[in-house]
Amino acid sequence: MALKLYGLPMSTNTTRVMICLHEKEVDFELVPVNVFTAEHKQPPFLSKNPFGLIPVLQDGELILFESRAITAYVAEKFKETGPDLIRHKDAKEGAVVKVWTEVEAHYYEPAVSPIIYEHFVAPFQGKEPDKSVIDTNVEKLKKVLDVYEEKLSSTKYLAGEFYSLADLCHVSETHYLMQTPCASMINERPHVKAWWEDISSRPAFSKVEPGMTFGKNQE
Repeated sequence: MALKLYGLPMSTNTTRVMICLHEKEVDFELVPVNVFTAEHKQPPFLSKNPFGLIPVLQDGELILFESRAITAYVAEKFKETGPDLIRHKDAKEGAVVKVWTEVEAHYYEPAVSPIIYEHFVAPFQGKEPDKSVIDTNVEKLKKVLDVYEEKLSSTKYLAGEFYSLADLCHVSETHYLMQTPCASMINERPHVKAWWEDISSRPAFSKVEPGMTFGKNQE
C-alpha cells in the first residue's frame, strides 16, 4: 500500500516531506487538502491532526503529523534506499544531523517564515506586506546566516561532507525566500550560496518545485 500524504504542493511543510519521499524513491499518493474552504479545520481532517495543519502522513494504520517528524520517520523506515539522510550507521554523524535539523526549526524557520508570509501569503490574501515584520526578521535571519556561512566554510553541508535531513529541511522555505529581495542575503554569503545551489539542484527537489506556486489551483 502506497503512503498517503495529505497536504498541498504550495505548502513548505508539505513539500519538505515530498522532497524526502522523492529522495528515498518512495511511492506515495498526494491527497489534496482544500485549505481555501478550511477542509483542514473540519472533523475528518482533525481526526488525523487535531491541530488542523498540513501535512499528515498515513502509512497503513499509522498517522503522523509535523513535517520534520514525518521526514525523520521516512528517513528511518527507508534508510537502506537512497541517500542516508540520518547517518544511521554513525551515531556521531547522526547526532550532528539532529543538531542542525533543530537549528533549522528553532532559528532559521522562525526568521524565514514571516518573510515568506509577508511576501507571498499576505498579497495572496489581498493584504499589504508589513514592512516592519520583514525588516525585523531580516535582521534575525542575517545573524543566523552568518553562523551558517562560518559552518559551511569548513564543511560542504551543514552536518558534514554529506547531504542529510539537516539540509533537506531548509529547501522549501529557502526556495520561496530566493524569490524575494531577501535573496541577496543568501547570494552575498559565498559558502551559503554554494550550499543552496547544491541542495536546490537535486533531482528530488526538481520533482516538487513546479507545484510550489501561490495560486488557487491547488485543490
